[in-house]
Amino acid sequence: MHQLFNEIVSLRTEQKNPASENIDIASVNEILHIINDEDKKVAFAIEKEIPQIEEAVNNIVARFKQGGRLFYFGAGTSGRLGIVDASECPPTFGSPADLVQGFIAGGRNAVFKAVEGAEDFIENGINDCKNAGLSSRDAVCCIAASGRTPYIKGVLNEANRIGAYSIVLTTVSREEIRKFDLKANVFICPDVGAEVIAGSTRMKSGTAQKLVLNMLTTASMIRLGKTYGNVMIDLQLTNNKLKERAKNIVMSITGVDYEKAELFLNKAEGNVKTALVMLLCDVDIEKAKQVLKLSDGFVKTAIKAAKND
Repeated sequence: MHQLFNEIVSLRTEQKNPASENIDIASVNEILHIINDEDKKVAFAIEKEIPQIEEAVNNIVARFKQGGRLFYFGAGTSGRLGIVDASECPPTFGSPADLVQGFIAGGRNAVFKAVEGAEDFIENGINDCKNAGLSSRDAVCCIAASGRTPYIKGVLNEANRIGAYSIVLTTVSREEIRKFDLKANVFICPDVGAEVIAGSTRMKSGTAQKLVLNMLTTASMIRLGKTYGNVMIDLQLTNNKLKERAKNIVMSITGVDYEKAELFLNKAEGNVKTALVMLLCDVDIEKAKQVLKLSDGFVKTAIKAAKND
């Protein structure tokens, strides 16, 4: 237990932050400024990690193209953030539900209420990997503010054993993470420093993790042809809001009116990419699907191919 105590108390995120040492007697306005000033440091910490994030994205995309998937694993706030990011990929990018998946120590119940002790066992991480059907084609992103969580160590052990691509996302320095002797293909370590409230890693650490997860999936999906310029075009029309958003996307890119956008979306079986190619190249649905397939789903490439035929 002394070893665990020493590991925890030495972490940057557990230290007292001089900027907030008198926060308990500060006014509400002062409290909010202290939090905001500390939050401003997060993006700069992430900027220093862009080379590692780039490496991770390139490998995630390569795994996707080989039929692999991306799995997030974490405990507490870290696990919840992974689940949130994974769950938003299908409606945003039209990706299959199993392409990006999130797991939290303690299972689904832990999303809503802490499951005490679930993160303390290496075996739990190993078992979750096995239950996920993890394979050598997949990528694994282990999310942990400290990097020392036994659950994460179990996930890494299993991922490395079967040859999955492994990422560690933590919010302590690279020097600190080395103490825990973790083995991974890449470490992403935005060093956010001491929290406003000592040890409250749902704050700057959680913010940093969410921003990096945004980058991992968004950049990967862009490299899979899920956008046209900066507009998402592979969304699933699963509710009325998304149906109207799809019409607006078609209208803004092609210049057609509402009725024509609706007509071509229906002709395209609700697929925005197909509707765009049909309208911009004046081709039928079969031709649009053909050029999109040959272009790996990149609409601009498909348009160029259709116009050159």
